[in-house]
Amino acid sequence: MKKAILPIWIMAALLIASSPAEAKIFKKKAKKAQTEKVEKPAPQNGLKPYSQVITDKARSTHGFLTVHKVANNYFIEIPDSMLGRNILIVNRISKAPASRQKSRVGYPGDIIGSKVVRFETGTENNLLVREISYRERSADKEGMYQSVLNSNIQPIVASFKLESVRKDSLHRSYVFNIGTYLKKENPLFTFEKGDKDYIGLQALNAEASYVDTLKAFPQNIEISNVMTYSRKKAEGAGFLETGSSDIPLTYELNSSLVLLPETPMKSRLFDPRVGYFTVRYTDFDSNPQGIEYKQLITRWRLEPKDEAAYLRGELVEPKKPIVIYIDPATPKKWVPYLIQGVNDWQVAFEKAGFKNAIYAQEAPTDDPSWSLEDARHSAIVYKPSDIPNASGPHINDPRTGEILETHINWYHNVMSLLRNWYMIQAGTIDEAARKMQFDDELMGQLIRFVSSHEVGHTLGLRHNFGSSHTVPVEKLRDKAWVEANGHTPSIMDYARFNYVAQPEDSITRKGIFPRIGIYDKWAIEWGYRWLPRFKTPEEETDYSNSSIIAKLNEDIRYTFGTESDPNDPRNQSEDLGDDSMLASAYGIKNLKRIVPQIEKWSHEPNKSYAGAAEIYTQVINQLARYMGHVAKNVAGIYSTPITVEQANAVAREFVPADIQRRAVAFLNEQLFTTPTWLIDRDLIAKARILPVNAICSLQSNILTRLLNKNTFDKMSENEALNGKQAYTASQLFADLHTTIWNNPSRSDIFRRNMQKAYIKDLIGLLDKAQEEAAEKANRRLSYSESPAIARGELIALQRIVKSAAAQTTGIAKSHYENLQALIEDALSNK
Repeated sequence: MKKAILPIWIMAALLIASSPAEAKIFKKKAKKAQTEKVEKPAPQNGLKPYSQVITDKARSTHGFLTVHKVANNYFIEIPDSMLGRNILIVNRISKAPASRQKSRVGYPGDIIGSKVVRFETGTENNLLVREISYRERSADKEGMYQSVLNSNIQPIVASFKLESVRKDSLHRSYVFNIGTYLKKENPLFTFEKGDKDYIGLQALNAEASYVDTLKAFPQNIEISNVMTYSRKKAEGAGFLETGSSDIPLTYELNSSLVLLPETPMKSRLFDPRVGYFTVRYTDFDSNPQGIEYKQLITRWRLEPKDEAAYLRGELVEPKKPIVIYIDPATPKKWVPYLIQGVNDWQVAFEKAGFKNAIYAQEAPTDDPSWSLEDARHSAIVYKPSDIPNASGPHINDPRTGEILETHINWYHNVMSLLRNWYMIQAGTIDEAARKMQFDDELMGQLIRFVSSHEVGHTLGLRHNFGSSHTVPVEKLRDKAWVEANGHTPSIMDYARFNYVAQPEDSITRKGIFPRIGIYDKWAIEWGYRWLPRFKTPEEETDYSNSSIIAKLNEDIRYTFGTESDPNDPRNQSEDLGDDSMLASAYGIKNLKRIVPQIEKWSHEPNKSYAGAAEIYTQVINQLARYMGHVAKNVAGIYSTPITVEQANAVAREFVPADIQRRAVAFLNEQLFTTPTWLIDRDLIAKARILPVNAICSLQSNILTRLLNKNTFDKMSENEALNGKQAYTASQLFADLHTTIWNNPSRSDIFRRNMQKAYIKDLIGLLDKAQEEAAEKANRRLSYSESPAIARGELIALQRIVKSAAAQTTGIAKSHYENLQALIEDALSNK
């Protein structure tokens, strides 16, 4: 890390007074300081009198540090009370370049780095800044503690020459000039080198970059930098837009310097059966013969006002509630729904013993001392952006996991995403969803649901993709049950709306919309219940484990399923119910009802058919989700975190063979047999949709998910462990042949596309292709039977395509001859 950056935040701290009252107090202090006798350092030490450095023309602001601007120079003044204190730096993108590839260059609100630093005095009149890591810890101050310290010297990331030292009878403060650093790129407050290389950022253009704002608050300093970079070839594949390599990229970056609490919060250890974000570290104490890798959950510090009443089981208000303000820039008609989305979490905190623990309110507009950037204020920040998204990041103390503040990003165009989701997933059961412009009440309720989801993240909760799988599919059509319980037990799932429900079920929005459910209430209770009888996180372990096991035994809906398991079909985004095939079949029934209505539902006077084309694309996307949900069952593996106390539980098992066969049969019926219901000739003529391309692409993508190294490796392992009970690669090929390779005379463009994709997927698995891929990725080729499996299937197909070429004419004959040549070339390693 380079030292230039520290100066920026410091100057940020003092340029603008936090309030008129604080400014008045500061002026009095400054006047008093001028009348005090300042100790002048001896000339040989290089220090100047304070009044010669910070003149009466200085513009100063102060928070926990003081920033002075004198002419064109910036100075930081650090009181000795701040030396050695932990300061958290968090860097975010506040505005991203005008680029079509926002996912590459970064969305506004994205965090691009964080670190903890400390100031300390050095030698020769300089001030040092160390970056502090809490990744390795020891509480044993007699033994391992010193060894860990000796093995982990914290790096010095900046060194600043002191300009002056101010003293009074009680305190001392240190002043240094950071002006020269502010004219350079500051890695501490900008992109890491790896991110710059990936994006393709090169030299900083100082002429097109500047510090926009600097603000100081009691607990934080905010810096806004506009930074313009020239471009180079990016490491991210396909990153640069066509013809844009000479166009620079300009970012507005926000850096927050947050003073961490002097008394750390008591932590809580993470358990993989309850989904929380975490901070990780290596513990050198817990295991007397080794180490342990530990994780602490991130959560707000909630402590009861009346401790005795809390311990009696009464609902008690916290000493400091979680208050989330609504950005004054938010359109007024959506404010009540955003507030309700926050307040909906109160019922969850009541399970943890707290009342009024969380609530939202509009930000004050008549208080000049209130600022959205103040770290004491959490907020839902409205962004007038075309990004169809929302996000709920939070800043936490890396020592303990304590959440300090949150800025939920609410992008205006998320409403287009909500409209598309709701129209496609609920349009057949809610008449209000059958138009391009929803009424305010419906859109407001959609906003409320997304607000609640993002607030859940800011409370520390991760996505629970396994939640929806705990509900039997047929319950989603049971009006009484689903309206009473909701279609998923967790709002933290990506289970948007009840697409399983059919028109004849007469289910209302209570059974369509997500809500804070049984899992969410339990997760908050587990993470936030105040447990003073345990002095350390480790002492809570027995209690935590037994309470989790009790809940799981009580109701399967308390299950957490991670969002990061690529093999477990129970943990999927955008899915519903415990049976992917059945749920998807119901979903397709509704899609078939929608396609004939697209022209009617998208009709807007004096507009083109662009809306119809957009809805059609959303139908294709929804169908693709269903197919992906089903495909994940093939070679799937159930993974369940357990402890030794769960003697009857299983941590890892393969998806049963009959479920895998059902999945392939579903794909054969619903996708590999051409879904002609997607071909609407009126839409093709009017909206210029391209169903052939869409169908071919979807078929090819699902085939690639089935015919790949990962699939065959898992099947080989399953067969080795379970023998005839396993669903094997040869059985998969036999099942796929029934629709893709039988009856050559039924050749059409869709079938020919699938056959070509099928063979190319297999060719890509041969030894030579695998070796080249491994070499390109700079890794060793791991043991795998997939090349042998692929070769055996290609040899079998060689006979099939040769016979098919002899039986057909025209384009079909040429197609099979081409496939024959592809196989021959691949098998001969040409």
